[in-house]
Amino acid sequence: MKKVRFIYNPSSGENIVTNKLDEIIAVYQSFGYTIVPLRLTFKESEEELVKELKGRYSHLLVAGGDGTVNYLVNLVKNNGIETPMAFLPSGTANDFANVLGMSSDIVEACKQILCGKTCEVDLGRVNGQWFANVFSCGLFSDISQKTPTVLKNTFGKLAYYAAGVGDLVRFRKLHIKIESDGGNYEGPSVIFFVFNGKTAGKLRLAYLSEIDDGLLDILILKGDDPIESISTVLHYVTLPRKPKKYPAGMEHIRCKRLTAQCRTQEITDIDGQHGPGFPVEITCEQGALKVIRPKKEGTKKKRSHKK
Repeated sequence: MKKVRFIYNPSSGENIVTNKLDEIIAVYQSFGYTIVPLRLTFKESEEELVKELKGRYSHLLVAGGDGTVNYLVNLVKNNGIETPMAFLPSGTANDFANVLGMSSDIVEACKQILCGKTCEVDLGRVNGQWFANVFSCGLFSDISQKTPTVLKNTFGKLAYYAAGVGDLVRFRKLHIKIESDGGNYEGPSVIFFVFNGKTAGKLRLAYLSEIDDGLLDILILKGDDPIESISTVLHYVTLPRKPKKYPAGMEHIRCKRLTAQCRTQEITDIDGQHGPGFPVEITCEQGALKVIRPKKEGTKKKRSHKK
């Protein structure tokens, strides 16, 4: 039988994976694979984990939230591991698994992987750190860092919203300067994102973004009133159809490379983890990660950024 290394975070989500372990193993066995599990505790040394992941495996099967994904993607990229990765959605948001087109049902997602295709997708890189989905700074951007795991597992997205209420009271606008090969911006900002994926906390914000187009999508919310600005965005993301353009007060830039500066030293976030301090340099590393994703019919054209 072919071997698959299964790395799972038992603390992600509502213990979905631990409750589905037997079903996951059964599906893989039915396709002729042997599962070799590794329970992730985050107490292991990097050397220990790299040794565990460098075996001869068909692919690395990852189960956890976006923070777990970020941790393992950085580990794989920084240690030259070329084994394809596959992702089961088992955290609170699962933004990266969603953008890959994975089913929210764990067993169905396993079948998608086993019948899927290996391809290369882009990664973002900020000051040497890799990110799969999004870099952000400003209002609500560090909620995932501040929300205890037990609250995320118990209340899901509601825990994020509750943890972020106090930010509206304490919030001060940022003054940022962004220079990129797709356009520049300097001025006030409530929050800004640099997307490789499409969603943040399951909110589909970067609807034009593709994970294999060689581009990053910058979104800058410029509003003077944080509450009014958030209301505008929430209205925008809940529209029944994809809008033809971003709402007034939101700047959109597509680029391959950018630098960002902020007058104050603000907290940044990459995939729910602490990000680096300013100034930051962010690049799109095209085709940097081998993944297994569901097969789709037809092909799509690649976009090119404005010069």
